[in-house]
Amino acid sequence: MNPQPERLSLDPLLPAEMALRAEEIGAGKARASALNLLALSVLAGAFIALGAAFFTTVTTDAGFGYGPTRLLGGVAFSLGLFLVVVAGAELFTGDNLMVMAWAGRRISTVLLLRAWGIVYLGNLFGAVATALLVFLSAQWRFADYEVGANALRIANAKVNLDFAEAFFLGVLCNALVCLAVWLTYSARSNIDKAIAVVFPITAFIASGYEHSIANMYFIPLGLLLKRQDAVLTAVGTDSAQLGNLDVAHLLFANLLPVTAGNLVGGGLLVGAVYWFVYRRGAGRPQ
Repeated sequence: MNPQPERLSLDPLLPAEMALRAEEIGAGKARASALNLLALSVLAGAFIALGAAFFTTVTTDAGFGYGPTRLLGGVAFSLGLFLVVVAGAELFTGDNLMVMAWAGRRISTVLLLRAWGIVYLGNLFGAVATALLVFLSAQWRFADYEVGANALRIANAKVNLDFAEAFFLGVLCNALVCLAVWLTYSARSNIDKAIAVVFPITAFIASGYEHSIANMYFIPLGLLLKRQDAVLTAVGTDSAQLGNLDVAHLLFANLLPVTAGNLVGGGLLVGAVYWFVYRRGAGRPQ
């Protein structure tokens, strides 16, 4: 008798299966070559930056009020993570779920930190390079410089956050980002992935939470635009009133606390919790 062919299931994976998949994916990423990790992380930084640029354009002079405008911008920003999970790229915030592979003893601490370090630097390069491309394109001149004015306001607001405020906004942000990535582990199709991504990402953007990689685009673009007189005029300010918009505040007032918050929100509140529920006691794979 001929064996029955294996059935192809279109049902989404259940959480216990998602947890095993997360461990396997994390272990594979951590062991990838440094060159591949770097190349894919540069792409992810660019993808998130493109989502941020889309957000900036969509929320420029929208006129719908705060909540609806943020909601619309959140849908637009979802482009970034959708490109990451479907096109294939390595995003530091999503890769915080690699703690599940580490907790399951599939990778060492050294491998975990190596992967995170490479991906973070690659994301930084990709996001900053995209900010430079957007600046050189002069897209910020559109709508009588209102696009540039919106970008400058966004950047200035981010460097003026209190340290603790930036940290906790980062925690909340990456809890939602990693939940979005977690949900994609259940997906059987790209449509499933799109649905998994759009709701958590829209929620974090609409709520005003802080994403370290997106800020690697927003703030450098603001640094370039603060020197443009036409943009300053559109904002209704001058460069003297943008004193905190500098590299030091980018690094220490925003990226430092937001990155730390992203690690806690994604690695601890999502990755560690799901590993504890579904994978603790599973034993090290042979």
